[in-house]
Amino acid sequence: MFTSNEKVTGAFALMDSLIRHKVLHIFGYPGGAILPIYDELYRWEEKSYIKHILCRHEQGAAHAADGYSRATGNVGVCFATSGPGATNLVSGIATAQMDSVPLLLITGQVARPFIGTDAFQEVDIFGITLPIVKHSYVVRDPRDMAQIVSEAFYIAKHGRPGPVLIDIPKDVGLEKFFYKPVEPNSVCLPGCRPILKPKVKQIVKVIQLLKQSSQPLLYIGGGSIISGAHSIIQELASYFQIPVTTTLMGKGIVNENDKLSLGMLGMHGTAYANFAVSECDLLLALGARFDDRVTGKLDEFACNAQVIHVDIDPAEVGKNRIPQVAILGDVKETLTSIMSYVKSQTEVSFTPDQTQSWRDRIASWKSQYPLLIPKNVNSLSPQEIIFSLSQIAPQAYFTTDVGQHQMWSAQFLNVLPRHWMSSAGLGTMGYGLPAAIGVQIAHPNQNVVCISGDASFQMNLQELGTISQFNLPIKIIIINNRWQGMVRQWQQAFYGERYSHSNMEKGSPNFVELAKSFGILGIDIEVRADVRVVLEKIFEYDGPCLVNCKVTEDENCYPMVAPGKSNAQMIGVVKQPHNTYVLAKKNINRSM
Repeated sequence: MFTSNEKVTGAFALMDSLIRHKVLHIFGYPGGAILPIYDELYRWEEKSYIKHILCRHEQGAAHAADGYSRATGNVGVCFATSGPGATNLVSGIATAQMDSVPLLLITGQVARPFIGTDAFQEVDIFGITLPIVKHSYVVRDPRDMAQIVSEAFYIAKHGRPGPVLIDIPKDVGLEKFFYKPVEPNSVCLPGCRPILKPKVKQIVKVIQLLKQSSQPLLYIGGGSIISGAHSIIQELASYFQIPVTTTLMGKGIVNENDKLSLGMLGMHGTAYANFAVSECDLLLALGARFDDRVTGKLDEFACNAQVIHVDIDPAEVGKNRIPQVAILGDVKETLTSIMSYVKSQTEVSFTPDQTQSWRDRIASWKSQYPLLIPKNVNSLSPQEIIFSLSQIAPQAYFTTDVGQHQMWSAQFLNVLPRHWMSSAGLGTMGYGLPAAIGVQIAHPNQNVVCISGDASFQMNLQELGTISQFNLPIKIIIINNRWQGMVRQWQQAFYGERYSHSNMEKGSPNFVELAKSFGILGIDIEVRADVRVVLEKIFEYDGPCLVNCKVTEDENCYPMVAPGKSNAQMIGVVKQPHNTYVLAKKNINRSM
């Protein structure tokens, strides 16, 4: 770190600023315009101040930084060069923006005199990414470097988190100047809205609605995970005996074995969660944004309910549903204030009997419409594989790609808070494998599992090289049905079984041999009897491995809410299961 009054380069100021913000890992890929920064990075790595993780593609680097951030709550940092290096980040940036993930993306740029001349590998990455970042900078003067980095960290984390881009011309990284560091948390940005605390009258209104409600429901989104609100949500749910349903982003906030948990709601949510949201009389939306995949037909979503909406982003409150009570603020702080008020007021009385009949109805729905695993001894069930993973490694960190396997994972895994990484808002195929790299770097001694599909996996399979280079003990589970599974399901259901370019069998690699070519253990599973045996063994193995699960080709993901339908109108809901066996509890040592 900086200790003298000698002139230093812009690249030095960048690295020193990153270290001051406690950055331990950077994910990236070098190139011409960012070479001055990589040259400086070389010196800092020699002194063991920081470690760079070389990904095989810039999109992979962005997703790895994203997974790192989701698993830790810290800002993920990513480097890329100018031109195609920068544009390769775009999908990763948009993924982070949609899911509110704090990232710092640092791109090289052509030297200042060449900007605007269509120089080699010049693109306006500042302009390209404006719609998908929280904020962005072009560093025109190296003297601004420390201030810009400090502001970027503050903006990325403040309020609703998101990605921030810093574009650095090559000559800015080389120019020398007298450097003055800027310490973390010393910046003042009046344009950033302060985090508001709930007013007493809002708290009183919330409690009044709770006391009047006989069929309340907690609807939990990703903002609650970001807030770290799992303990206070469990306290609120237990005190008022309110059932809990989560979005894809909110998964992990509660133990899904608990009797109050309804699992995920929405397009592929549980039948009982969707029935509950359709019948509730009070909906408490905490850090959720009423996304279309959750609500189905919007005007029929919780249409009998009064709504309390708590969110840190004012743009989300009232955007899709007008609430009766709107509270702008951090979910954890808001619920803490509500529970403190409840405990301090003797006139606030509540008995569990108030919601007993409601909970009994939900228990009946759970019994009548359980999540099921097809029972077929002659073929592999993707649901059984995923459910087995949850039983064998209940404390693991899970990443997924996008498609049927993602929805089955959401249905059948029971995870801890910040142990679930999945591209929810953008639905980015190819996310799971590089995200797992970021998670494993963040938690080197923990089990990390990537659940992917054969189509999604091929989007970023080059990241096997990164896994091999750093010997990351990631367990890769490919749910291989030889199709773009969700596309096939939609073509079957809504497009007259015209399977236009969704079959992946021709041209697909031998995944096991592919893994072996990277020095990674590869295993095929083709029969049901091998599932538990193989999955148990891979967690005993201390290196990376890939398991290619050759599952039933035409298995569909149910329940399913068709586009334009209400959540109560689900396809594939089985009331009296036949030729199936009902799931046992998803084992995990966690109380509500």
